[in-house]
Amino acid sequence: MSLIALLLTVLVAVLHLYFLVLEMFLWTRPLGLKTFRNTPEKAETTRVLAANQGLYNGFLAAGIVVGLVLAQPVLVTFSLVCVVVAGCYGAYSVSRRIFMIQAVPAILALVLRALA
Repeated sequence: MSLIALLLTVLVAVLHLYFLVLEMFLWTRPLGLKTFRNTPEKAETTRVLAANQGLYNGFLAAGIVVGLVLAQPVLVTFSLVCVVVAGCYGAYSVSRRIFMIQAVPAILALVLRALA
């Protein structure tokens, strides 16, 4: 696999670990409020939902990392496709910004992996 494809794949995993931290631990803190454009009141009422979403982002990162460590390209590809689907749904249901932040890096990683 090309180095750029590997680095982009790792970047997607790191982004999802960052999303896990934001959603599970920083949701009601200033960084979480700013990142997700939330009010303290809304963040408090959606805190449990955000933590659940963060956990799923962690699973996406875990799929990528485990696939890379165990040299299982099918697992990496499956996890990246899940990220793309989640990013597309987030763009549809919440904000188009999610597509750029979540789906585009995963799409690029998939394309570069396919070309490598």
